[in-house]
Amino acid sequence: MPVRKAARVFGGLIAAVAALGMVASADAQEKKIKIGVIYDLTGPLAGGGSELQYTGAKIMLDSYAKKEVEGYKIEAVYADAQSKPDVAINEAVRLIEQEKVDMLLGFFSSAQCVPVAARVEQLKKFMWITTCISSAVLENKNFKYIFRPQASGDQFGMIAMDFIEKNSKAKFGKEPKDLRVAIIHEDGAYGVDVAKGNVAGAKKAGFNVVMKEGYSATAPDLSALVTKLKRARPDVIFHTGYNPDITLLLRQAREQGLKFGALVGHGAGYGVYEKLKEGLGGDVNHFFNVDPISIWLANQKTMDPKLPPVIKMVGEEFDKAKPGIAIRSAHVGMAASNTYVFLTEVLPRAIKKYGGVDPEALRKASLEVDIPEGGTMLGFGVKFHGEGTPMAGQNERSFPVVIQYVDDKSYVVWPKSQAQREAVLPLPAGTTYSDK
Repeated sequence: MPVRKAARVFGGLIAAVAALGMVASADAQEKKIKIGVIYDLTGPLAGGGSELQYTGAKIMLDSYAKKEVEGYKIEAVYADAQSKPDVAINEAVRLIEQEKVDMLLGFFSSAQCVPVAARVEQLKKFMWITTCISSAVLENKNFKYIFRPQASGDQFGMIAMDFIEKNSKAKFGKEPKDLRVAIIHEDGAYGVDVAKGNVAGAKKAGFNVVMKEGYSATAPDLSALVTKLKRARPDVIFHTGYNPDITLLLRQAREQGLKFGALVGHGAGYGVYEKLKEGLGGDVNHFFNVDPISIWLANQKTMDPKLPPVIKMVGEEFDKAKPGIAIRSAHVGMAASNTYVFLTEVLPRAIKKYGGVDPEALRKASLEVDIPEGGTMLGFGVKFHGEGTPMAGQNERSFPVVIQYVDDKSYVVWPKSQAQREAVLPLPAGTTYSDK
């Protein structure tokens, strides 16, 4: 080969290699945070609220994927926990070790969160819990890298009891000590924790607890539980369950003629109105549910003014994804709001103040979050209990509300500061479960 031609070829090769190096360098310099997102997209928990939580989180993550946060791109990697704790653990580890995510976000079931949180902490990775409420996830664990802006299960159980106590005399014509209450719950971490709050609240109110019993959410038959409820003759039933166990219980209750004055559910399956209506028809009318407030029911007049447009965006995107839904589930807004708090409060602070998105930077940024009441789409504020406290990583400013389903609409009825209307108590005479 002539010298000049060889020089040209050699020069071309050098230029090509240099160009490739520039591309590689540009790729290496691209800043992003890779978020592993885990919800139940299949199995019984999907219909019990997890798939709706996924939808809310995805709407928010998709919105931020179109823009950067302090120069960082958002990349979400989704995984299906399949309604199984062991799968949730395996997927969490896979996302961390194989997909190389910087953090984990999501999680619906407390039975999954308890072991997953322990494993993620062991791996010294950051975990942002949007949903699962059991106190057992965080209580006395002193985790450094696990944070939950969501209300905890004992708060659910306590506010339900407070609501009935304050209405006992006026609505049931009975002093609290004469009111007969039954506490039933699925026997996983979620149900046990809420029931613990129910028991504490019942003791504080002075109720006559005529029955307290757990059951497996996967039980094929709950008729024996219904028989016990019939014998106990409660005025009010406090129930913590997913679905299809809720539908199974109440269908068998209808068949066996169980009567009561009110039913108060606690999130999860009770937060998915479409599934309740599908399984129980008009019988769901006047049931109560305890959950963080739906972002579409929250008082926007007392809210940070930048939030109503975000709520509007989430609603529009949800309507596109799930057209024809009668009531936008609180589950959607719950995950959207808690994801938004991470993207707008934790992430920018971690990058600007602590130099990036490693677990230590995200941890320090989380501990500095200080949002007053009205500062989130769910109405409550955010301030995390610090290290060394019994509930380290738990939002101390969160709270749920009591809503009632009335004629295919949902209304906040408790606490009074958030109430949109007076509660209908007891069940109207002539309805399926009414004891009147």
